[in-house]
Amino acid sequence: MEQDRQVTWAFHRLGGMDQVTLETSEELCRLRELDPKLWAALSCPASGLEFDARTLALLDGDGDGRIRIPEVLEAVEWACRRLAHPADMASRPEALPLSALADTEEGRHLAATAAAVLKNLGKEDQQAVTPDDVAGAAAAANALLLNGDGIFPPHDDLGEKAAFVRTALSVAGGEKDAGGRTGLNAAGVDAFLAALKAEQDWRAAVNAAPHPLGEDTAAAWTLMTELKDKLDDYFLRCRLAAFAPQSSASLNAEELLAVPDEHGLLAPEALAALPLSHIGPDAPLRLDFGLNPAWRSKAAAFFRLIAPLLPDAAVMTEDDWNAVQAAFSPYGAALAARPVPASAASLPAGDPAAALAALTDEEIQALLTGPEAAELKDMMARDLAVPAASGDLAELERLTLYYRHLHRLLMNFVSFHDFYSLRRPAAFQAGTLFIDGRSCRLCLPVADVGKHAGMAALSQLCLLYCECRRRASGTSPAQVRNIVAAMTAGSDVFLREGRNGVYVDDEGQDWDATLVKLVHNPISIKQAVWSPYLRMSQMIAEQIHKFAGDKESKLMASAAQKIGSAAAKPQAPFDISKSVGLFAAVGIALGALGTAVGSIAGMLMALHWWQFPLLFLAAFACISGPSAFLAWLKLRKRTLGPLLEASGWAVNGQLPVNLLLGRALTSEAALPGNATRTGHDPLRETGRTGKAVLAVLIAALLGLGYLGWTGELAPLLKKAVTVEQPAPAAAPPAAQPAEAPAAAPAEAAPAAK
Repeated sequence: MEQDRQVTWAFHRLGGMDQVTLETSEELCRLRELDPKLWAALSCPASGLEFDARTLALLDGDGDGRIRIPEVLEAVEWACRRLAHPADMASRPEALPLSALADTEEGRHLAATAAAVLKNLGKEDQQAVTPDDVAGAAAAANALLLNGDGIFPPHDDLGEKAAFVRTALSVAGGEKDAGGRTGLNAAGVDAFLAALKAEQDWRAAVNAAPHPLGEDTAAAWTLMTELKDKLDDYFLRCRLAAFAPQSSASLNAEELLAVPDEHGLLAPEALAALPLSHIGPDAPLRLDFGLNPAWRSKAAAFFRLIAPLLPDAAVMTEDDWNAVQAAFSPYGAALAARPVPASAASLPAGDPAAALAALTDEEIQALLTGPEAAELKDMMARDLAVPAASGDLAELERLTLYYRHLHRLLMNFVSFHDFYSLRRPAAFQAGTLFIDGRSCRLCLPVADVGKHAGMAALSQLCLLYCECRRRASGTSPAQVRNIVAAMTAGSDVFLREGRNGVYVDDEGQDWDATLVKLVHNPISIKQAVWSPYLRMSQMIAEQIHKFAGDKESKLMASAAQKIGSAAAKPQAPFDISKSVGLFAAVGIALGALGTAVGSIAGMLMALHWWQFPLLFLAAFACISGPSAFLAWLKLRKRTLGPLLEASGWAVNGQLPVNLLLGRALTSEAALPGNATRTGHDPLRETGRTGKAVLAVLIAALLGLGYLGWTGELAPLLKKAVTVEQPAPAAAPPAAQPAEAPAAAPAEAAPAAK
């Protein structure tokens, strides 16, 4: 009925994500019911994390180097079955209280083991056990013969039984005991006895089989197996020689006689490859004629042993050879039935058959009927009954480690609560990088910089890839490692490849860090606001340097040309009349500039005082606004997902990194809150030139402002740049015609008419 009720899951909103907290026993016990799509991670590496390595090894049940959701669920459920209140793991205690164990068979068994561990360590009054306590108890137990693992190496304390153990290990194999030594367990004893019995039965069957030559049968069989292929080959060649007499030369393989050794003689290998004797049509094998020197001694010994089976002790036909094989057939079948020792041990023996063959019949009988086997099995049973047996110690160690570390793993796997809460470093955060007056807390180990950067660049984070080196000291060799650090505050103006910093790992060790690769992305709004002015100043500086360089080059070339031609041509006297046009052009340019300045100053002075701040804000917004807006859009897209994916994680969401989190992950240099500072700087420049220039500029601006305010600036500038033109020369008077009579008044005309 309890399982039918729905779980009330508690989520906290952190960093723009819903993070499950898993603070109740119900949530932990029924974690399997939480939709995997709501988990922050689907899998992660089992190494390279700032996490307890032993706990990671226990979680990686299949040993593939990765931790997946099924393995996490199995670990949580295993721990919940043995704890009375699984929610206690959320506090991440250092020790496992005995009262925290569940009142179940599994819990009571572990409670008894924990009590035995504390008693063996002399800590009977202590009511909690730590992983260090369990490790200490295991180390002490491993040094003893009776250490609870039921595995006995050939220890001197075993006395005569040590020889039994050594022989059994050579035949049946063994297991690793708690101390890492190869030993024999009860299953190994049974396998060894079974192998001895099978060997004994086989030897009896061989002895019962027909022995055509009595005591010489075994020796004759050994020679027969060595010579069988050569004998079969000889009689086959003889049949072929009878079938095709013209092939006699090739059947004798006379061409091999031309193969010499380093001394110019026939090589032994070539001689051994020749037929057993001279080949002739259906020729019998004769002991006194034609035998190959490489096989003569073995053939002679074989003939001597099988002489009772041959009509003629010095001659063997093919029919005689077939009869000899038939006589040995039952004996050979009995030998071929030799059993292969079976072993279920994880550490098999080297050559069980050879080890058994080295035992005499009397030794086998003594091992089978002696008391060693029964005594060893009795000791093994008593060893396994030790309250703190090795298996129980392993279970207790697992529970103490889970009790301390498992909830932290959940807060870095099911959710990223540790990362977003900023209370403690996440499991994937590895140390701190100090560089350019800042400290970067989001650092991850990197195996391949190029491959990692290709994926991690999608995170929209400014990434610093550093090669970290630590010099050899004492017994510690020199070390090299690569890391990536996320720069999330400040600017990257002074960050360049090759710049040095210091990396401090989680153990407090410092490494020399060199920036080897920089992935550029916006870092902060502040950087984006001032970047247009920085780019503008850089552009102006570059243009000034370029202009000055060009002018310097042209000036030097012109000077060299003039110096070279000065001796050949006398200097002409200066004629001011030729420069009047130049002066006029300069005056006009200055007048235009003054007019422009006056117009701007007039427009500014036409504004009310409260409009000046608005004007400056509008100009500032027009210049910095687009850059800041684009940076804001990119900063909103910063995510941790691609960075973790590049490091081997499989995450569900994008895991945003907002501005507040970014400022927390990268700290800039700042004076302490309780610091004091004096204003006097003995190295501050105190020259008067800068002050004078500044005073002149302020006076000029005030004057321009006043003139622009009164409307008098433009006339003054026009008057200052007006060029007096010379009056034109008077034209000579034209010849005057004779005076005409005065015209009659107009009004008199009608009267005259």
